[in-house]
Amino acid sequence: EVQLVESGGGLVQAGGSLRLSCAASGLTFDDYAIGWFRQAPGKEREGVSCISSSDGSTYYVDSVKGRFIISSDNAKNTVYLQMNSLKPEDTAVYYCAATKYKGTVVAGWNYLGFYDWGQGTQVTVSS
Repeated sequence: EVQLVESGGGLVQAGGSLRLSCAASGLTFDDYAIGWFRQAPGKEREGVSCISSSDGSTYYVDSVKGRFIISSDNAKNTVYLQMNSLKPEDTAVYYCAATKYKGTVVAGWNYLGFYDWGQGTQVTVSS
């Protein structure tokens, strides 16, 4: 059974930083891509970033490019999302999710079959 556990959320002032972690178990990590999604109240879920565990390729939604960095530690089966220069509009519940995918992450990655999800972690950015 695949399990994903997020941590690292919290309350931060605008301009601050947070690092989210997604610890995965029950899977062959190198066979998966891990995505970060977020959902703000009253809004649709949005794909934020994704990393391929097989080749390390990454992809970001335009609104976070240059501010967020996704990385993975394959030895620890953990993916991180370093969030810098946070804005109030980044406030949301952040989820990590896994999809069985080997190869380069490209545009449209958020439409891959992400069937395994974490419980989410709240990120609140105050102005």
